[in-house]
Amino acid sequence: MVYGIPLSRFLRELYDEINEDDVFNGAATLGFWLTLAIFPAMIFVMALLPYLPIPNVDRAIMDLLGQALPANAAEMFSGVVSEITSKPRGGLLSFGLLATLWAASAGMYAIMQQLNKTYDVEEARSFIRARLTALGLSILFGVLVIGAFSLIVAGGMMQDWIGNRFGFSQTLLTFFVVFRWVMIVLALLLGFALIYYWGPNVKQDFAFITPGSLLSVLLLILASLGFQFYTANFEDYSATYGSLGAVVVLMMWLYIAGLVLLLGSEINALVEHHAPQGKEKGEKVEGQRERQGVPGRPDGPPPRAPVTPLRRPR
Repeated sequence: MVYGIPLSRFLRELYDEINEDDVFNGAATLGFWLTLAIFPAMIFVMALLPYLPIPNVDRAIMDLLGQALPANAAEMFSGVVSEITSKPRGGLLSFGLLATLWAASAGMYAIMQQLNKTYDVEEARSFIRARLTALGLSILFGVLVIGAFSLIVAGGMMQDWIGNRFGFSQTLLTFFVVFRWVMIVLALLLGFALIYYWGPNVKQDFAFITPGSLLSVLLLILASLGFQFYTANFEDYSATYGSLGAVVVLMMWLYIAGLVLLLGSEINALVEHHAPQGKEKGEKVEGQRERQGVPGRPDGPPPRAPVTPLRRPR
C-alpha cells in the first residue's frame, strides 16, 4: 500500500508514467551526455588529488571503478584519466578549470532537463541559473567523491594499524569490508538526494532517503554487478566493435545508470502525487493548479457544482 493505494495500481501507474515520459529514450540521451561529461569530471577530480594531503585516494577511486565497470571499459577509462593526471598539472586547475567544469556540468544539465519531464514542468530557470545549478551539483559531486573515498582510505589505514598491533582477524576484515560498502551506499544516497532535490524545477523539501533514491541505489549496484558479469562471460563487444568495444560498454553502463536515475525520479514523483500534501503532476509548488483555476487531482473528491439560488415567481 502507498498512501492507501494498492501496490498493483501503483505499479500500473508507474508503468504508464514511464511510457508517457519516454524514460528509455531519456536514459539514452543521458548516456550520451554522461559519456561526454564523465571524462572531464573525473579528470578534474583526479587533478585535485595531488594537491591534497590524502594518500592513495586516486587508487581507491580507480579500484572501485574497476569493480563497477566491465574490465575493458574500466581499463580504457582508467588509462585515459591516468595519462592526463599522472603528474600535477597546474594549468588544468587554472586556465582549463572553467572549461573542464562547464563540460562536466553538461551531463548534469541533461539530467535536470529529464527530471523536469518526470514532474511535467517546464524549465523556468534562466539559462545562466540552470547552468550554474548544474555546475554547483557537479562540484558537489566532486567533493562528495573525494570525501567518501578519503574516509574509505582512512578506514583502510585504520585497519592496517589495528591489524599490525592486534592481528588481522576475520572479524576485523569483515568489519572494514562492511564499512567500505556502507560509505559507498551513503555517498550514492546523498548523491541521488542532491540530484532529486535541486535537479527538477519544482519546490520540495530535502530528503536524504526517498523510495526512489533507495531503490535506485540498490538497482544501480545490482545492475553494475550483473552487467559486469554478463560482459565478462557472455558477450565480447570487442569482436563486434573492435577497438570501440570499450567505449560501447561504457556508454551501455552509463545508459543503465541514467535509466536507474530516471526510474527513481518517477517513483518519487508518483509517491508525492498520492501523498495527502503532495504536488500534482505539472505543479512546481503544492496547490498551484487550484490557484490557477485548474481542477484538482483526479483521484480526489470531485468539485462541487455551483448552486443557483431559486427565485420567487412574480
